[in-house]
Parts: sequence; C-alpha cells; structure tokens
Amino acid sequence: MQQHVLVIENGDNNLEIISRLVRRAGLTPVGATSLTEGKARFAQNTPETFLCAIVAYTLPDAPKGEAIDFAIDAYIPTIATTESLDTLTRDKVLERNVVDYIPKENAQNYDYLIRLISRLEKNKSTGVVVVSTNRVQRTRTLSLLERHNFVVYECLTASEAMTTLSTHKHIRLVITDNTLPDMSGTVFVASLRKAFSKEQLAVMGIAGGQGMLMSAHFIKSGANDFLRIPYCHEEFLCRVMQNVEYIESVEAIRRAANTDYLTGLPNRRHFFYTVTMQHQQLSDNHALALIDLDFFKAINDTHGHDAGDAVLKAVAALIEFYFPDEIISRFGGEEFCIYLPNTPFEQACERLDDFRKVVENESIELPKGTTHVTCSIGMSGAVTQRIDKLISDADKQLYAAKNSGRNKVMFAEALHATHQ
Repeated sequence: MQQHVLVIENGDNNLEIISRLVRRAGLTPVGATSLTEGKARFAQNTPETFLCAIVAYTLPDAPKGEAIDFAIDAYIPTIATTESLDTLTRDKVLERNVVDYIPKENAQNYDYLIRLISRLEKNKSTGVVVVSTNRVQRTRTLSLLERHNFVVYECLTASEAMTTLSTHKHIRLVITDNTLPDMSGTVFVASLRKAFSKEQLAVMGIAGGQGMLMSAHFIKSGANDFLRIPYCHEEFLCRVMQNVEYIESVEAIRRAANTDYLTGLPNRRHFFYTVTMQHQQLSDNHALALIDLDFFKAINDTHGHDAGDAVLKAVAALIEFYFPDEIISRFGGEEFCIYLPNTPFEQACERLDDFRKVVENESIELPKGTTHVTCSIGMSGAVTQRIDKLISDADKQLYAAKNSGRNKVMFAEALHATHQ
C-alpha cells in the first residue's frame, strides 16, 4: 500500500495545515516549502510508495506551476492548491493533468481534500464503465477517471457494457451517452435497472444539444445523475465522487446490518438471505452444521465477559480460515452455523471433526493468560429444499452431542458420533 504523500507548500504554516490533513487520512506526509526541497525529499524515498502529491501552484522558486509539472512528470497523481479563485489561475492549473485543484479559502475545501486523498486509494479497486461512441468525449472522460485511480472500462455498445458488468463485480458506476449503436442510452439505463438497483450501481447519463428534457428522460429511466456536454471538469469529478460514495455508503449500511458486531461473521439474518439467493435450489449433496462451544458460561463466570468475547472472536476466526468458501454465520450466543452446499456428507463430517480437533488444540489468548475450549457439533445432510429442516435436524444432533459427553460431532442420518 502506498503510504506517502508528497506535500510541497508555500510557507511553513500552509505545509503544517496540509500535513495535518494527510495524517488524518492515515498517510505520511513528505513535506517541503520549495521545489528544490521537494525534489530532494522525493529522491530520498522510493517513488512507488507515494500515493499522490499535493503541490502549491505558486512557490518561491516555482512561481508558475513548475512544481506541479515536476510531480506530474514523476508519474504521481497530483492535487494542486491555489491561494486564489481567479479564472486565469484555474485555467493554468487545469490545463495540466492534475487530479483536481483546491482553493485554500475555507475549511470545507480542506474537508474535500481529505475525502479526495482517501478516494485515491479506494479507487484502485473501484470500477467505472464509460459507454460512448464519441471518441473525443470518451477519451477525455477516461483520462479524468484514470487520474483518480479508477479501474476504467471502455465500451462502445450497451451489450458490451452489460458483458463487462457481468464479468467485473467491482464496478460501481456506469457513465453513458444517449447515442449508442444497439439502443438508446435511456433504454440501456432502463435495462440496467432490471439487473441492478440504484443502491447496487450508480448510472450517470451524459448528452449535449438534445434539448432540455434529456436529463429528465435519463432520470425517469433510472439514472442516478445527469451531465450536459460540455461539462465542467470539477463538476464531473464531484458528481462521480458523490455517486460512488453513495453506493459505498449503502454497502456499508447493509454490511453493518448483516454482520455480527463482535466476531465480524455474517449474522443469522444474512445467513438465510445468502442461502436463499445463492442456492434457490438446494443440492442433494450438502450438509449443515451447528457448532456450540462447551461450558462457555463457565468462561464468562471465571474469566469475565472480555475473556468470553475473546474466545468467540478466536473461534470465529478459525471458522473463517477453515471454511472460506462455505456459508458461515454466528447464530447467536456461543452458537455458529456452517452450510456446505456442494460437499458429500461423509466429507463434510470429516471436515467438521477435523475442525473440532483444531478448536480443542487451539491456545486462545485472553486479556489475562490463555485458555482452551472445546465444541460440540450437530450435523444434517437431509435431502430437502427447506433450510429450516436442515437446521432443525442439526439442532437435535447438537443436543444429543451435548447430552452424551460434549466435544464430538453427531450425525443426523446415522445417529452415531465421532469422538475425540
């Protein structure tokens, strides 16, 4: 991960302000107050460690943006800062391939700077599709997005864009114009909405010279936003950022609603949703296991609830590690659930018994000392289309495992146990 930000600012006070913002973003500023010093500081570090540069347009030894040119020529994404908002300065900054520019006029601009820095790292794993047959406009749009580190996909038709979306799951934004070879942009947007909700994928329409109603047509067809050509550099980037952040905010809310707050595992609600969505037709070759920690109350009573939390988190981490491709969940309390959708029952039993042994032998770090725990496991591989039937059968076997000595796996079909 790139941790450094090259900061070349006019004066110690400006340098300290920008450096403080960089540190708030979790990054390390490499600061200088002149182009000469900036070149020296840059040379002392590995170029690949720099996420970006924040450079003042005017410096004592670089009065006309020469420091910005240096950073761009060093292949560092560059954010320019300016003392004024005059049109001449703005035009001279934006004629360069900068990521953006920040006028140092108020606190909100500095807040925007923090968001912008954070986005440069996030954008490396964020896909954007640009759909247009206008080569000049498409090239300009791609260039602006690439400066912001987005993973960009260039498409000429709606069908090509749909194929790209089905292949790449990290795409969060589609930007499309209205004149496409295989369908209009508004029809394309409507077809996108059949596959993706507004909370899953943002869509921006762009058009020029087609009347004032085009924006309404795009929005009514399902677009999140609209821009008229020719668009303003800053407005385009602000709208892109807002739309991507909206999708990410919804994802974060959904993740919080679906995640157990203590262990980070999916919760019971998300477990049922995932099984229903991914396996609408349950396999005849599957298994479900309920795992319950033995004598867990004694851990809380003896060592305190912090120790109990540490045990739950440790066991959850083991489940994630040993069952990375299965559907897992913390069902509540000290109980966990694992669904193995395409695993022969005998193989599933062996895997769960191996896991039981792993738990038994694991030394778990507590706030004060270490401890060992065991678990009882009930399993079902019943041929059924009802997940609640599998859970009910596994629960009966878990109860039997608890009543027959604990620390064992009990099977629903054969009604026999594998002991330690």
